[in-house]
Amino acid sequence: MKPTVLVTGASRGIGLATARLFAANGHPTVLNYNCSREPAFQAASEINASGGMAIAVKADVSEPEEVAAMFEAANEQFGGVDILVNNAAIARQSLFTDVDYDEWRRTFSVNVDGMFLCCKAALPYMLRGHRGNIINISSMWGQVGASCEVLYSATKAAVIGLTKALAQEVGPSGIRVNCVAPGVIDTEMNSHLSPDDLRALADNTPLMRLGTPEEVAGAIYFLASDNASFITGQVICPNGGYIT
Repeated sequence: MKPTVLVTGASRGIGLATARLFAANGHPTVLNYNCSREPAFQAASEINASGGMAIAVKADVSEPEEVAAMFEAANEQFGGVDILVNNAAIARQSLFTDVDYDEWRRTFSVNVDGMFLCCKAALPYMLRGHRGNIINISSMWGQVGASCEVLYSATKAAVIGLTKALAQEVGPSGIRVNCVAPGVIDTEMNSHLSPDDLRALADNTPLMRLGTPEEVAGAIYFLASDNASFITGQVICPNGGYIT
């Protein structure tokens, strides 16, 4: 059986495309969701109906007990998690002066604390087996920052720092940790942008278009594969050339 993958935030967008890609290639797949139960269960059902193996598991990744229960469900169903894709995140575009402390803490609790909790839950199994892959999803705004996205940019910069440091720490144990920092992707997270804003972002991208969730999923899948066996601590940037 191929390595088991757990994808957080897998009910839509990049997470859903990633879960479908791994499942289509024979990986037992755990689709995590928090609020969007129906699309997560529908995706798992479709994977199973097509001959794959998948379960959908609810967990707020910012809650330690829920993360622990999610990994226990993965262990009971598939015997552990070999590949962890930390994708779950929240965002809101606003002026920094309009961000209150509760919003600051909530965004960090999902985007950064959730990644911490999932890595902590996955690593004991990976360390015992002396193998494993962790792919953390950041953003190009975590690399360069964005106006009216200070909070989101700060969390995604933290993701890059976590990735690079953890890769150094667990590399001797045969575990690889990498990061994917997408550019502007055509997902629900960007649905608040107007058509004019989306066109402007596409025009500022050398490839003259937005990316797709499937293109980001392809980068994630590559990093988890044996083709990337000598890659760790790196940030892969499917951003159409928006930043270099």
